Amino acid sequence: MIIPETYFTVHEELMLLLYSVIFGAAAGVLYDLFRTLRAALPHNNVLVAIEDIAFWVICSFSVVAFTSVMARGEFRFYYIIGGITGFALYFFTIGRVVIKIVRRLIKIIYLPLRIIFAPLKALYALICEKVIVKFVGISKNALKRCENLKIPLIDRGRMLYNKKTNIKRKNVKCVGKKVKHKEQKKSSG
Repeated sequence: MIIPETYFTVHEELMLLLYSVIFGAAAGVLYDLFRTLRAALPHNNVLVAIEDIAFWVICSFSVVAFTSVMARGEFRFYYIIGGITGFALYFFTIGRVVIKIVRRLIKIIYLPLRIIFAPLKALYALICEKVIVKFVGISKNALKRCENLKIPLIDRGRMLYNKKTNIKRKNVKCVGKKVKHKEQKKSSG
């Protein structure tokens, strides 16, 4: 009968810590890919949030895979500490240099592209200007038509409940005492 090992030796734990530091540096490289994408293409806050969520989902699945493969399914807190240490070491050393180089390369590439696409950008702006002016004119006309519509339910409601304009109450059935009806005829006549 073969009994599986149920504990790690000190040497195995140190190797797992080293592997987790390397794993954290790999997560830093993945994060730099997302940062490169942000530098190359304009992003709004929603896209940045989606990219951050994707990064964390990838990292969490990777930690589960690391724990299953390298550590025989045993989770230890020092994996996380090693991963954070590796990420921080990469991010604050090599990562800064890599991002500076990437941003310079993007500037070098964008300069000729801006010159090439400047006429297309001007044409696009002209077309948008014409379309927006036409759309605004159409929408103003539609709003004027809607304002000129009279909704009969509102007018009837005003006539029924406005007692000052209908003192005699000619077309309204008398609800209440009938004695007051005779007194109103004498006072109005």
